[in-house]
Amino acid sequence: MFSRIGSSVCRSSRASLNKGAASGSYSLRSATLTEFSSGKAFTSCENVELGFLRSYLTWIGAGYENYYPKNKTKTPKGSNQKSEAKDAEDSGSGEQWNNPDMAKQLQNFVTPLLLIGFVLTSMFMSPHDQKQISFQELKNKLLEPGLVDHIVVSNKSVAKVYVRSSAPNNTQTNSDTRPSSTGSINDRRNFSRYKFYFNIGSIETFEEKLEEAQEALGIDPHDYVPVTYVSEMNWFQEFLKFGPTLLLLGTVMYMGRRSGLGIGGPGGKGGRGIFSIGKAQITKLDKNSKNKVYFKDVAGCDEAKQEIMEFVHFLKNPKKYELLGAKIPKGALLVGPPGTGKTLLAKATAGESGVPFLSISGSDFMEMFVGVGPSRVRNLFQEARQCSPSIIFIDEIDAIGRARGRGAFSGGHDERESTLNQLLVEMDGFGTTSGVVVLAGTNRPDILDKALLRPGRFDRQITIDKPDIKGRHQIFNIYLKKLKLDKEPTYYSQRLAALTPGFAGADIANVCNEAALVAARTESTLITLKHFEAAIDRVIGGLEKKNKVVSKVERRTVAYHEAGHAVAGWFLEHAEPLLKVTIVPRGTAALGFAQYVPSENLLMTKEQLFDMTCMTLGGRAAEQVLLGKISTGAQNDLEKVTKLTYAQVAVYGFSEKVGLLSFPQREEGFEVSKPYSSKTAAIIDNEVREWTGKAYTHTVQLIEEHKEHVAQIAELLLEKEVLHQEDLVRVLGERPFKSSEPTNYDRFKQGFVEDKEETTSIPKGNNTEDDGSSSLEPHVVQT
Repeated sequence: MFSRIGSSVCRSSRASLNKGAASGSYSLRSATLTEFSSGKAFTSCENVELGFLRSYLTWIGAGYENYYPKNKTKTPKGSNQKSEAKDAEDSGSGEQWNNPDMAKQLQNFVTPLLLIGFVLTSMFMSPHDQKQISFQELKNKLLEPGLVDHIVVSNKSVAKVYVRSSAPNNTQTNSDTRPSSTGSINDRRNFSRYKFYFNIGSIETFEEKLEEAQEALGIDPHDYVPVTYVSEMNWFQEFLKFGPTLLLLGTVMYMGRRSGLGIGGPGGKGGRGIFSIGKAQITKLDKNSKNKVYFKDVAGCDEAKQEIMEFVHFLKNPKKYELLGAKIPKGALLVGPPGTGKTLLAKATAGESGVPFLSISGSDFMEMFVGVGPSRVRNLFQEARQCSPSIIFIDEIDAIGRARGRGAFSGGHDERESTLNQLLVEMDGFGTTSGVVVLAGTNRPDILDKALLRPGRFDRQITIDKPDIKGRHQIFNIYLKKLKLDKEPTYYSQRLAALTPGFAGADIANVCNEAALVAARTESTLITLKHFEAAIDRVIGGLEKKNKVVSKVERRTVAYHEAGHAVAGWFLEHAEPLLKVTIVPRGTAALGFAQYVPSENLLMTKEQLFDMTCMTLGGRAAEQVLLGKISTGAQNDLEKVTKLTYAQVAVYGFSEKVGLLSFPQREEGFEVSKPYSSKTAAIIDNEVREWTGKAYTHTVQLIEEHKEHVAQIAELLLEKEVLHQEDLVRVLGERPFKSSEPTNYDRFKQGFVEDKEETTSIPKGNNTEDDGSSSLEPHVVQT
């Protein structure tokens, strides 16, 4: 099919050129036109393509000479109008084809078609255009009438039969009708045409059969059909032999580029080609990088920021420290809970330092291939030393810095340990050099290897805790500036900081974003305090489900349960003040919840923990006293009470029977045996059961005393679904306990004013902040 298309394109193009030459549209040279029209240049079908291509290229050159003659002189600008008028007159006589733009467009359109036809004809021009015959047909139909001019045997397998243009007359001799047998093969090909072919098995057999056939026909031996043997190569067929291999290689390369693991993949910086598998996947920042983060964008961790700023100052002005004999620390480990801003502080360091900053994750060192981790560590530090002074930041370093020997399986080759060993050598080994500072972040410092934490590698451990009320105030100020509020950002930051105890920086950013989404959902043009309260509820309790089907009995049980919590906390001195209580379902399992505003206390007494236990059991006691039956809704409360009571007995040393012993529960590790005997375990269990029973008895007595208040709060909840502290004051009166210091709820209602003498710099010494915390520096007790 392709050969037919190519031949058709050749014939149509040849006819169009003959027509164009006859009409005089293009000035072809007479010799070229004569050769083209006479057919001598390509009487054989194999020479058609070459002859036509030569003629076509000559035609293109002639066309260009029409518009850009060699001896053309520049036309003066003044004669442009005359020449344009003359061209306009000539254009009416069918000379519009002389327009250079039109000719160029036509040429750009026709040339690719002709080239395609030429290529297709060259590739597919084979014996398929000729007719295959048998030797018997050759003998009877071609040799007997005398039509065979000569035979060409190609590659010892195919015999091509060249036929005369016309059969010889009786009056003509063979010498008159065709060239002599000693003539060149090109002369014979120009005189005859190749129309038939047949396959031969053996050359000797073919020659014998041909000679016998000519003898049988009575042909004189001097007039035997000449046979020529040639070796030809079909480039297209040779290419097809390598086609499957090339196709396979192309598929592998394509899939490799798509997956990033094949030959010829991205490679280079950040690439994962097969030849760059040992290179570290580094994110490099410098002073010309965009979207930088600065220290002014980080709040709530002033002490940690001061520690990091010393690294930046040392890199910017090292002489100040070198004059005093100081050396820059080798590294610093940023430690803190998730969301406190460790990575953000590292980004600020990159923006402020002005030196190359190379960032990588701990998991990027690990790969499925053995030895890749150490290779990437070497590549990372090599690149850092080339652009020193520089800073390296390894996020989540616990992925490779876990203590050696830990884990379920040990004794074999561990890729993580090899990576850690290489990291230890690069940070402080025999061949280390100065000028590279290593920062790392983790929220699991307890599982890191001791060799990694020693001075000389990570000289400093910078702890970034969850912000207190002042830190949350600063963080809210940063995020609120980007929102469209109905009041000043300071008004909201003071109150929202009191509403979000225990929130990290990431939680605060999420609250601000949720508030904007709530305002947009309600078609509000400004964000108000109600939107922030709804956002806090969304973050704490989950998605509100107003359409959740709850039966009247369950709804009433939930109302009395939450009313019991509210009343118990209202009349307990050390309980946290209530902010709101609701029976609207939220999240996956919560049918209602009560929100409190805890204080920023660092120490908890036994009496405070007892009141917190009683308040947690208030819902279960209200169900028993007022409804006469209990439900499974107190499961979460009982879980909290059990955990809190076990901590008092077995961790904090509050029990006289257990004594001054502490058995903290380890979060990680496979403990086959507990660090105390079964007798001590029985004592702990009995103490926990006894303490919980006392707290529940006290709570039941409290609910019995305020049974009417619990019923009123429950009925009001069934009516309004959500109650705030003002609603409880109208029903229960003012809380009978007064605090000497303002609580977080007081700050929420009135805001707080920072001391004028306090500055944004890092406080020196043990400054006491007005956040309800102690002025001492005791050991922080985790509850």
